[in-house]
Amino acid sequence: MSTKKTKSGISRRKFIATSAATGAVAAAATHLPMPAIAQTHTIKIGYVSPQSGPLAAFGESDNFNADNFRAAMRNGLKLGGKTYNIEVIVKDSQSNPNRAAEVAKELIVDDEVDLMMVANTPETTNPVATQCEIEEVPCISTNCPWQPWFIGQQGNPGDPGSWKPFDWAFHYFWGLEDVIAVFTNMWSQLDTNKVVGGAFPNDADGNAWGDPNVGLPPALKAKGYNLIDPGRYQNLTDDFTAQITAFKNADAEIMTGVMLPPDFTTFWTQASQQGFRPKAASVGKAILFPVSVEALGAAGNNLSSEVWWSPAHPYKSSLTGQSAKELADAYTKATGKQWTQPIGFVHSLFEMAVDVLKRTEDVGDSVAIRDAIASSNADTIVGKVQWNGEGVPPFAAKNITKTPLVGGQWRHVGGGKYDLVITDNRTAPEIPVTSDMQAIS
Repeated sequence: MSTKKTKSGISRRKFIATSAATGAVAAAATHLPMPAIAQTHTIKIGYVSPQSGPLAAFGESDNFNADNFRAAMRNGLKLGGKTYNIEVIVKDSQSNPNRAAEVAKELIVDDEVDLMMVANTPETTNPVATQCEIEEVPCISTNCPWQPWFIGQQGNPGDPGSWKPFDWAFHYFWGLEDVIAVFTNMWSQLDTNKVVGGAFPNDADGNAWGDPNVGLPPALKAKGYNLIDPGRYQNLTDDFTAQITAFKNADAEIMTGVMLPPDFTTFWTQASQQGFRPKAASVGKAILFPVSVEALGAAGNNLSSEVWWSPAHPYKSSLTGQSAKELADAYTKATGKQWTQPIGFVHSLFEMAVDVLKRTEDVGDSVAIRDAIASSNADTIVGKVQWNGEGVPPFAAKNITKTPLVGGQWRHVGGGKYDLVITDNRTAPEIPVTSDMQAIS
């Protein structure tokens, strides 16, 4: 039986159970046989991500990955001697948390999806996962550091004692501790004064990265770095003079933060105009994509960021057998565009969907699907996905599993184009380094 919610808001599992009991009484009273419950041969998967708005670069590979998955499932999926059609319903969050929650509710109530998948920043993952938790629908999410995902959904994010695990939502990605290690490992290759300017927006990511207890401040201090934090700014601001002035006054030779792509373009342009030129600029979110770096022209050379996935990663797809390089090349061939990091992780969501469904005892039962997610041990194109509690605090062990993270820099290759090279792999030695770290000149 399914546990999906009905439009009245009650659990579908409870609704069917109640209806079955009522039907049994009626049948007994009238001496009529019980009607058979129709069996579905279609499994519906919902997928939400930002395909428009300021976060659209994250969703650039969505159609490519969804179309490839549909092609792989064109003959259906055989489960327990029965073949099921697999329907994927893709929704655009429009880079808006309220819209993300709205389309998630549509997928659950109107489309009656059996499994929800969501990716790309807490502005998208959190409202969808929260909606699934409310509606009792199994959910797998990725492409968001685990702290903004887990802590950001708590009723009181500022009170660790009140944090509770989730029953229906499961997440795989890296954490702030990993990005801190990656950034400081890259910076240690350069000769700097260890003064770091931090640009953190007033959103789930920025508040988590800049948190004085669990964010960058205590971790950088422990490694001997002095973080200059001028305070939170509003997303899509057009003036970063306050931040730039604070960094210049402190003689910051390193700059970091977690910024929207258009915000970093504004910041970096104004920094150049105002004479702020650090030796290293390692920024999360904003410069993950070649198009974001290309928008900066020559000023994008040697900018650095975290690298979640690349053609150099030594993993293969459990769905298609493709290597990371083969998947990246297929994307370029199909779209004419340069590979981007979300390609691998969005592909891995579809890998996880198939892996979970193959291990589900009853695909019509949401609890069975949820339990199959929790017991995953899958080798995917982004590495192993297994919710075994390894490397995460006990309070998050039920819902979080981590994937490898390394560091890299953008190198100008001429014609306004950039390549992303891996410059430090001490956090994941199995992923090869392709170049050394260079200071911004």
